[in-house]
Amino acid sequence: MLARTKLPQPAVSPKATEFLEVAAATFRNPACSSDSSISFGVDLGTATIVLTAVDGQGHPVYWDSLPCQAVRDGVVVNFGDAVAAVERLKNTATSALGSEISSAATAFPPGVPEAEARACRYVLENAGITCRHLGDEVSAAQALLRLKDGAIVDVGGGSTGVGIVVNGIIVAIDDQPGGGHHLDLILAGALGISVEEAEERKRRGDQDYSHILRPGIERIASSILRQIGDYAVQSIHLVGGAVRVPHAALIVAGFGGIRTCAYPHSELVTPFGIAMS
Repeated sequence: MLARTKLPQPAVSPKATEFLEVAAATFRNPACSSDSSISFGVDLGTATIVLTAVDGQGHPVYWDSLPCQAVRDGVVVNFGDAVAAVERLKNTATSALGSEISSAATAFPPGVPEAEARACRYVLENAGITCRHLGDEVSAAQALLRLKDGAIVDVGGGSTGVGIVVNGIIVAIDDQPGGGHHLDLILAGALGISVEEAEERKRRGDQDYSHILRPGIERIASSILRQIGDYAVQSIHLVGGAVRVPHAALIVAGFGGIRTCAYPHSELVTPFGIAMS
């Protein structure tokens, strides 16, 4: 048995689930929309950079991504590569949608200092996109999930961010090192493959590596509990590409004793939430 205890899963929002299922189908394949007003988001992740689009009604329209290692733990470490990736995504989206991308929102992990977070804005501006909003990734996830109560946990490549939601409002937010890249290192070492291949296999999610990755997932669960602290959290909602590992929610729930769920296409929650911010 993977988990130490069996806990019922918290209710997953049917609206959010439906949104993510529809959004997944718009990968490089724009959805038809009667609303011509489109809002864009750019997620500068550790392993990939993602561009998303929603219409004026908040429906998913389009998304695309490129592998890019220009960002580490929310900090832009290779400015030129990040700008080049965003430019490529912008040009592809412009051709696919038939309209220019003049502005977009972007986001950063909550633990990144303000001075370094501003680099995300500069990446967009140097790619020819006005940054209309710069916020944190956990708040972006809440823009899509719209939880009433619970903890939103955004497991990124280099860090894990936690937001405590009470009556629909994020009342506390934190971020600690450790995330998907650590899982990649564990998987690469166990299978004797490159870290890049480990990341690809983990993201595909077509094989169950939970028996190998359990120690890493429990390390993430420990970080989550530290960030929750004394808050009386009844449910944990996992988002981010790192939690596409089968049984990740079960392992976190068993470790912490708090009901935990992961969303379908969880890697799209924050990117589309950025576009909705």
